[in-house]
Amino acid sequence: MQPAFEYGTEVRVIRNVRNDGTYPGMEVGELLVKRGAVGCIYDVGSYLQDQVIYRVHFLDEAKTVGCREEELILASDPWVPNKYEFNQKVETIVPIKVDGEVIVEQGTVGLVMKILRDSEKGVVNYHVHFQNRMFQMPEVALKEPA
Repeated sequence: MQPAFEYGTEVRVIRNVRNDGTYPGMEVGELLVKRGAVGCIYDVGSYLQDQVIYRVHFLDEAKTVGCREEELILASDPWVPNKYEFNQKVETIVPIKVDGEVIVEQGTVGLVMKILRDSEKGVVNYHVHFQNRMFQMPEVALKEPA
């Protein structure tokens, strides 16, 4: 079990990190660090002897948070910020058609199931669940429900 990042490495967190009960002074489930934040590794440890845990200081958030390796990428790696989160309600601003037939009306509210980030093209798409069907939707075709 070798750590992927060294001490002092600048990293970006790719998931929202919430308090699992180990961060003092905040409620369990409360957002600690928002996806996309950049921090600096200053300690590496392990959890249950099978997971590498990095202690990362996020200067802009003034917080030090434990992060798992799969939650981090190098800060210098390409990054495309997303507007919506997993499990967030969104509304389609266009009707969804299959073979010319409208399957989902414009204005229908769905639920984000997965975020698909294409760093090369600089776009974000989502798997959105509308009316018992899953569709891949570009970010520009969605908005927050009124």
